[in-house]
Amino acid sequence: MLITILFIISLIKLYKFINKEIIKLMAVYTKVNFNEASEFLEKYYSIRDLIEIIEIPQGVENTNYILVTKNEKFILTLYENRVSCADLPFFINLLVALNNKNIECPNPIKMNNGSYTELLNNKHAAIFSFLPGKSTITIKNEHCFLVGQTLANIHLKTTDLSLYRENALSLKHWSELLNLINKTSSEPDGKLYKNISNEYDFLMNNWPNDLPNGIIHGDLFPDNIFFQNYKLTGVIDFYFACNEFYVFDIAICINAWCFESDYSFNITKASHLLEGYRSLRNLTDDEIRYLPIMCRGSALRFLLTRLVDWTKRDENVLVTPKDPSEYYNKLQFHQSVASPMDYGIYDK
Repeated sequence: MLITILFIISLIKLYKFINKEIIKLMAVYTKVNFNEASEFLEKYYSIRDLIEIIEIPQGVENTNYILVTKNEKFILTLYENRVSCADLPFFINLLVALNNKNIECPNPIKMNNGSYTELLNNKHAAIFSFLPGKSTITIKNEHCFLVGQTLANIHLKTTDLSLYRENALSLKHWSELLNLINKTSSEPDGKLYKNISNEYDFLMNNWPNDLPNGIIHGDLFPDNIFFQNYKLTGVIDFYFACNEFYVFDIAICINAWCFESDYSFNITKASHLLEGYRSLRNLTDDEIRYLPIMCRGSALRFLLTRLVDWTKRDENVLVTPKDPSEYYNKLQFHQSVASPMDYGIYDK
């Protein structure tokens, strides 16, 4: 297994080295020039005086630009193939509702015809408010506490919404990802597939049937939250939002925020994240009991999708596949956990 993971890492490093100059420019899939952006604004919005259009190189799912006008900035998003057009009303309506509930996130700008999306260069496009701040590179305890509070706030303030979207990456769909990995694996002995398949079987046999659930963010990684001087200024990228167990959303954050660069687990950061969450929403006894299972499930979910992205990588796509071995290492930690207290969760 170690040899397999090291082999994957070496391939990733080689791929990055060969493509490093191209990759710098590679998160904008659909090109939009100044005149096209100006015409789009004039046709559908009351936004005028465009001064500049700036590509945003970060991101994986969609193409994004900053639109600079005389008085303010906006974000132009073009939805690429990985986002289903059928899901756009859910995402747009969720962001509208969150803004109405004073949760700092991109606010969809309504068009003059009452819609939120129209075609631009053959892609569905929308314009959103611009959020100040930036994502943090150095994660501190204070960040983790605010992340926990923000997650709880999203969970609490969406309980009255009638919006629903099935989790397309829930446990029952992971077998499809496993099959893709098995078909594309170059392992002569299939050890990696066997090990993750065994983990999937374990989770299938130990997954809870009934925990508090509702709308979750589903992808609250450090690059999806903006800060200014330790003040949280916004949450972005709700394109994995869906209906799921709340504690699964917490587990995603623990995996994303509470490990160091060497993949060692930081229980202090996890404790702050959970403390921030519980300052607004109490966890049930069952949620606490199943936290280790949820963390294992979250780690396996991202390991699977990253392996699929890596094995299916396309040199014409402008984003480097993320390192799957990161989540294999995190999964190994969660497999060693003896109780929820190993995540820094204690009775108040």
